[in-house]
Amino acid sequence: MLKKAYPLLFALISPALFAQALPSNKASRGQQATPANQAAVVKEETSLGLKQLDTSAIDTTGSSIEFKFKYQKGDRYAILSTVEEDVFVNMRYDHHGEIVNRVSAEVTAADQATGSGSHECTFMTTENAFGLGGGKTFSWGEEYKSVFDRTSLGRYTIGDEYFMPTVRDVPIFPDHAIKPGDTWVQEGHEAHDLRKNFGLEKPYIVPFTATYKYLGTVGREKREVKQMSYAAASISKQRNNQVIKKEGNVLHVFHVKYSLYTQAPQRPSANYYGDYPQTTMGFSDELIYWDAEKGAIDHYVENFRILIETAYGNIYEFRGTAHAEVTDFIRTGTDDELRAVEEQIKDLGIENVTVKKSDKGLTLSMENIQFKAESSQLMPSETEKLKKLAQILEAYPDNDILVSGHTATGKGRDPQELSEARAKAVADYLIQLGVKDNYHIFTQGFGDKKPIAPNNTEEGKAKNRRVEITIMDK
Repeated sequence: MLKKAYPLLFALISPALFAQALPSNKASRGQQATPANQAAVVKEETSLGLKQLDTSAIDTTGSSIEFKFKYQKGDRYAILSTVEEDVFVNMRYDHHGEIVNRVSAEVTAADQATGSGSHECTFMTTENAFGLGGGKTFSWGEEYKSVFDRTSLGRYTIGDEYFMPTVRDVPIFPDHAIKPGDTWVQEGHEAHDLRKNFGLEKPYIVPFTATYKYLGTVGREKREVKQMSYAAASISKQRNNQVIKKEGNVLHVFHVKYSLYTQAPQRPSANYYGDYPQTTMGFSDELIYWDAEKGAIDHYVENFRILIETAYGNIYEFRGTAHAEVTDFIRTGTDDELRAVEEQIKDLGIENVTVKKSDKGLTLSMENIQFKAESSQLMPSETEKLKKLAQILEAYPDNDILVSGHTATGKGRDPQELSEARAKAVADYLIQLGVKDNYHIFTQGFGDKKPIAPNNTEEGKAKNRRVEITIMDK
């Protein structure tokens, strides 16, 4: 069972995911941008088209309070970050990017004497895609593993073999109580993954000095959520979709600003003849909302601008906004949840659906799923089945969903492409049903690479032609 004092193990995920965003040869494309001064560190200006951070609702009264991260062994949680950015190459507009980053994390050890915590986590970055029905979904992207320690004040200890998290040592709190209006300064750094574009084997470190100001408090609005799990509902004898009111509490707000400027001291030996970042500059302007009771960040909003000038004279610019939220989720990969969902499938009369525990949570497998031949268009019988499955999925409002497509072997459309399209079709329909919004449901396709039965019989092919829906707890 999740503990209430789950911590946010890192403050921010990078607004500039260079490995995905840097184009290779698109500098001649796009419309002419209106260039700002490329030779200086940029300050936050409304002329950049960035949204001003709203501080109007903050209560600036209040007494002094000491802020610390709180860690407990076994704490588990997920963090979802969304980034909207415009990318410019050599002062010309290149493209607009929307990136979703998902993190699942666990505190593996907590030192009660020092207040520090050890963390193991998986970072995933996505690329957006558009389903056949016009609905936007995000494909499951590259995963990064990371292990690190963090003190109760927020300082990291992490090896240089790990590329995530990108923004480190934000926030860092003072070792004494502070009141609204107090300011302080702390060092931090960003660690960027430039392996794909520049051949750098270790994180590209960009140091900064962050200026903090404790602004005050805001009230968290009360919200209504559905009963979280069928297992919990069966124990409490409450109806599965009963609405429960969750009381709001107070969040503390911090304004964090830092500018970036660094120059590479020498050409990387691993990329001696290739292009590489020579100068990096930019700024970040953030509001962090802190839950003092849990000892964790609740969410944050950010404006950013980053410029990279390379040794060959290319200039890459990223400007945009970012937002992140922490989600508490039910542990789905348990025997109790497995039995409860199996019982619901039986009660709802859903055929050709099995349930199993998987490495990411609880997986519902729709075997022999029916689409029009060589297409991703669902047959009416399958949409009715998905409507029933939606009743189960809606009982996990804080757990993200991963939809995976599989095909049997055969001639015709490329199996990989077909499996991805079918996964997106199922995800689109679940979004239409209101099970999740498009930022909390992800898709992936495996083609015919993961059969669960021999493909030399029609029965075996029917089992392999499946879509799996995973209620994730990692």
